[in-house]
Amino acid sequence: MTNKTSYLPGEPIWIDLGTPDLDASIAFYSGLFGWTAEKGPAEFGGYTNFSKDGRKVAGLMPLMQEGQPPVWTSYVCTDDADKTTALVGENGGTVHAPPMDVGTLGRMAIYSAPDGAFFGAWQPGDHIGAETVSEEGTFAWTELSSRDQAKAKPFYSSVFGWEPKVQEGYTEFQLGETSVAGCMDMPEMVPAEVPSYWMPYFAASDPEAKAKQAAGLGGTVLVPIMDFPGGRFSVVQDPHGSTFGLLDLKT
Repeated sequence: MTNKTSYLPGEPIWIDLGTPDLDASIAFYSGLFGWTAEKGPAEFGGYTNFSKDGRKVAGLMPLMQEGQPPVWTSYVCTDDADKTTALVGENGGTVHAPPMDVGTLGRMAIYSAPDGAFFGAWQPGDHIGAETVSEEGTFAWTELSSRDQAKAKPFYSSVFGWEPKVQEGYTEFQLGETSVAGCMDMPEMVPAEVPSYWMPYFAASDPEAKAKQAAGLGGTVLVPIMDFPGGRFSVVQDPHGSTFGLLDLKT
């Protein structure tokens, strides 16, 4: 278990889900991971924090505009959201929501990279990000499925200082000597109209059993249990089509 009180600039810091049905999503993820949900005040648009054992682990919000897909968004820590926004623009990215203050909680922005993948930046204030990671049922990893790694890799290096550690079929983005995120070519099974995307993984000691549980709650198993050199994983969708992974890393 890793309890967090702060993050370095360039570390993944938070994830949240846009959903067409807050109550249904709360029921699904609470049933799957044992999360509790605390709905925020109206001035924050109904934004909901998921917690596990009293510590914030993820967010939930209604879809903001017509046609917006229900997806998980990964946020990267920044100590200066305005500077990060400038770097995004200078390196071929697109700013979809410029930096905005979220009360005293922090400052956020939403972008897309040159390969089309959406992501966010979070400059923490009172809200420091995920307070527990890599424990059963909490955020453990984020991974980019890209349609153009040649554009994506230098972009993230320039914006966040990530250095790509390229292996056969997979790249780990590293901050210093620590791997903070993954990157791979878009899987062939993904429909051609789906753009590059970031996907979170949640820690699961038994990904196969957890995937079956997700299916029993109305989700869909997209990738049955698979082994890789670092452990085991499965990929599932929630009832509204949001995709996420279940990951058991070897220790």
